[in-house]
Formats: sequence, structure tokens, C-alpha cells
Amino acid sequence: MAGPGRGFGPRGFLTEEEKQNMPQVNAALIKRILGYLKPYWPQFLLVFVTILLSAVVGLFPSIITGRIVDEALGENMALLVKLLILAFITLTGSQVISVLESYINAWISQRIIFDMKNQMYDHLQHMPHAFFTSEKQGDIITRMNTDISGVSSVISGTLSSIVSNIATVVTTLVALFTMSWKLALVGIVVIPLLILPTKSVGKKRYQILTDAQAKNDEMNQLINENLSVSGSLLVKLFTREEKEYERFVGVNEEVTKLSLKEQNSGRWFRVMMGMFTQLGPLLIYFAGGWFLIAKSDPTLTIGTVTATVSLINRLYRPVESLLNIHVDFTRSLALFTRIFDYFDMPNPIQSPENGLKPDVTDAEVVYEHVSFSYDPAKPLLTDINFTVPGGKMYAIVGPSGSGKSTVVNLIPRLYDVLGGRVTVAGTDVRDFDLEYLRQQIGVVTQDSYLFNGTIRENLLYAKENATPEEIEAACWIANLSDFIANQPEGLETVVGNRGLKLSGGEKQRLSIARVILKDPKILILDEATSALDSITENAIQEALEALMEGRTSIVIAHRLSTILKADRILVVKDGVIAEAGTHDELLQKGGVYRELYETQFRQILDREGKS
Repeated sequence: MAGPGRGFGPRGFLTEEEKQNMPQVNAALIKRILGYLKPYWPQFLLVFVTILLSAVVGLFPSIITGRIVDEALGENMALLVKLLILAFITLTGSQVISVLESYINAWISQRIIFDMKNQMYDHLQHMPHAFFTSEKQGDIITRMNTDISGVSSVISGTLSSIVSNIATVVTTLVALFTMSWKLALVGIVVIPLLILPTKSVGKKRYQILTDAQAKNDEMNQLINENLSVSGSLLVKLFTREEKEYERFVGVNEEVTKLSLKEQNSGRWFRVMMGMFTQLGPLLIYFAGGWFLIAKSDPTLTIGTVTATVSLINRLYRPVESLLNIHVDFTRSLALFTRIFDYFDMPNPIQSPENGLKPDVTDAEVVYEHVSFSYDPAKPLLTDINFTVPGGKMYAIVGPSGSGKSTVVNLIPRLYDVLGGRVTVAGTDVRDFDLEYLRQQIGVVTQDSYLFNGTIRENLLYAKENATPEEIEAACWIANLSDFIANQPEGLETVVGNRGLKLSGGEKQRLSIARVILKDPKILILDEATSALDSITENAIQEALEALMEGRTSIVIAHRLSTILKADRILVVKDGVIAEAGTHDELLQKGGVYRELYETQFRQILDREGKS
């Protein structure tokens, strides 16, 4: 017998945040949600049929119990056995139908999750780079996993629960009033006594749960920070193990106390609810006994009283659940709204219809009055103008934060210009087929990203069908061959999360080898040799020069040795190309470049000369 006491708790209440952010229910939102359910309408129809069938069949054990009391007990053994078998069959049938309904529900919900995750992943994969620099990674993962997975509970839980509870309440009320409307009214009178205490105690318990969740979040934050690679290293270096342990024990103790308080808060309430649950049947027995003794209702029998008691217990739990429909419904809509918010985020950087695919071999790159800013209130690039001739290598230098990386990020359209245009081979990059454009560009950044796989897998990311000879050649050019040869697993060596198992130089050389394997027409090196020591850098400098031969190359450099090899040097400052020329020409001007040379490049050169 399921009493209503189990259903109380936070699920019956909306948080203040939920109330403030309550989704706007309209036809467009409902239609959009139904769009995900529409492909599975035959399965949904089958679910509703099984729910209704289960609700109807579930009545029979109680009704048969009444017949057993009235017609079989002490009178007809054959009928008793027959009714018991029939009760067992109907009970079994109800359970089998419930299992079938549960299976179909789970199948539908998982297929919808499958569809939504595919759609979300595809959508996020094509979002512009700015999206990932502004959104928190945790939020993205939450929408992708937690929110979409929560749809399962909406489909198999909220929606089915509403239909099932309505079917159970309606069929039970029909059966009750059909058997005895007087006893049915007596049983229904108890319902308010079950609901009101539930609301009162539920609010108190909800507050405790809220406090406990806040402390749990604090404990999770401690675990995440202190047991991560970087966090644990910091703790060790500053010998903070004991202090951090004391912090954890303190928070853990508070979590334990709140959890215990939450569990105890419902203990006496469950006792009280159990008593109220039994009050209904007792009242029915009292009223039924009164009517039978007084003989005021000649149609009433002991079996009817027994069946009514059985059915009234079947009524309480669904009624309470239906009283909380607005909460479940609001949370379900809020879940879909959060998901749709991501789907509705605009993607300004898309491939144009019938995008162009011009030959970019030995192509020149031109910036014409380019302006850009991440924040409209803080312009970063205001009027950038320069041309990189085909096959030439230009170096970009400038003070920290001047926008050097932003300048080169405009070529592969990681960002789009706000004014002016960037052209490659005479074509605005915004008119290119986006996939084709990025296939022609090779980029090695200062912070090289590696997947947690093998060296071979990271290399093949550039070219899936690369031959062993091509891989070997790329590794040789990037001065990676000796390192791989010294690894027991060779190319199958696992690099770790973000390449954690490799040194900075090894990671950078692997990234360079990956770009070499891609064989791009345009090369962008964003301080690509910053993680390499002087010996390693010199060893691969000639290889990089060979790689840049015949390719249009732009290099953001912090080492004078790299800058000196550039065909032309561009100095970015205050949103414009402040100076342009060769090393000697810029030194003679005595401007920004000379200042950079004196404060940065010359010091590095002196250190390299001493080493």
C-alpha cells in the first residue's frame, strides 16, 4: 500500500529562482517541444493505451476481493479458487502491462535524447570561436549532458506520470462511485488531511536540502580544486596538505549534519502520514459498518466495503502527485527552455551558400581598413592595412595586448571583421566556403592543444588517410623522430590529457608535425616556437623555413632570430599598423619597434648569447 507520505519534498515547490525565471508558456514553445515527440507518436499512442489498460486492469484485484468476501468465503470453495486465480491473473497482467509501458517509455525518451544530443553537438561544433571564449565550459557541458539527459525524466516521468495518475484517479473514482457513492465520499474527505501537512513539512525540509546542496557545492569545489593536477601540485609546493584537510573536514562535517537533519525532519512526518493514510480506511469501515447495522442501504455488502477500502488506498498517491503538476510542468518547460536558449544562439560565422573555392596557392593576403573589437566600448583594431605578398613571410610584433593574435585569427574566420575586409587571393574570406578556407590554412599556436590519445591519433587529426611515409616525413621535419624512437610504444605512445605527459617542447613539435602533415597553403605561426629551447628551435628553424617556402606565412614572434628572417615586419599598436619595414629600417626610425627591441628582443638575444 503506497501512502502519500513518500511524495513530499522539494519536488512540490518552486525555488525563488525558478519563480523568477518561469518560462513563458505559449503555443510556439509547446509546438517546438512537440516537434521532438512527433516522430514517435505511434509509440506514444501505445504508451497511453497501455497506461489506460493498466489503470483499468488494476481495478479488478480490488473488485474481485469484494466478490470473494461476499460470495466465496465460507460458502463456495470452487468459486473462491476461481476468483483467487482470476485476481492473480489480473494482478500479473497489470504488472506485465506496466513493464511494457515502462520499456516503451524508456525507448522513446532515449531516442529523443539521442536526437537532441546530436542536434546540440552539431550546433555547438559550428558555433563561432567567440562563443567558447565567453561561455563557461561547465555551462556547455551541463546543457549538453545534464539538461538534455533530464529530458528523459520529462518524457518517462512527468508526461507519463500525469497521464497515468489521471487515468488511475478517473478509473478509481468511477469504480468507487459505482459501488457506493456514500463510502466514496467518506474516503475522499481524508484527502485534505494528507495534503496540508505535506506542504508544511515539505517546505521545511526543502530549506534544509537547499542549505545542504550549497555545502555540497562547496565540498565539490574543494575536491575539484585540490585534487586536480594543478591544484594538488600547488598544495604540495606550499605544504598546505594539513590545512586543506582541515578545511575539507569542516565542510564535510557541516554536510553530514545537514543531511542527518534532513533525514530526521521527515521521520515523524512519515509516521503521521502513515496514520492519516490508515484513517481513510478506518472511516470507511466505520461508515460501512454503520450503514450495514442500520440497514440504511440494502445494496451495501461487506464485500463492497472491503473493495472500497482497497480502492481508496489506490487513490491517495495519484491525487497528491496531480496537485504538484504545475511544479513538474514548469520545471519541464524550464528544462526545454534552457536547451532552446542554446539552440537559438545566433551563429554569425557561417559558410555562405555556394561559397567560393579559389586557388590560394602562392596567394597574397590583404587587410583593408580592418576594424574589430570584442567589446564595443573598447576598440582593439581600428584601421589595419597591409598586404602579405604570395609566398612571403611577414612577422607581426607589438606590445602585449595590442591584438597581434586577433589580426591573424581573422584570416580563418575565427572572428569576423566589424569593418573593412580581409582578402585571400583577391576574395573576401567571408565569401569563401568556410570548410575549404580553413583547410587551406595551417595554424600553430603558443598553447598547443592535444587530445588524450596516441601520438599517431593526434597526427592523423590533420590527415586521416596519411601514409606511414608521410607521418614519418612530418615527424622528421619537426625534429620529433628521435623522441618517438626513444618511446617504448613509438607512435602509439599516449600523450595524456592536453598532452600532459609531454614536455612543452615535445607538445609544440608534435603540433608543428601535425600542421606539416596538413600541408596548408597559408601558414600562421602564433609564437609557435615559444615553448622550445634555443637548441631545439634552431634545429627546426630551417625545417620551418622549408615549410614556409612557397607559402604565404604570417608569424607572430617574440624571438629576434625569427623576426630577422621575415621579409617584412609589421608593428601593431593602438589598433593600427604603427610601423612596417625590415629590422634595420625600423631600428633607424627609432619608434615603437626600436623600443620593443631595446626592452624585449635585445634582452632575449643577450640571454641566448650567454647560454
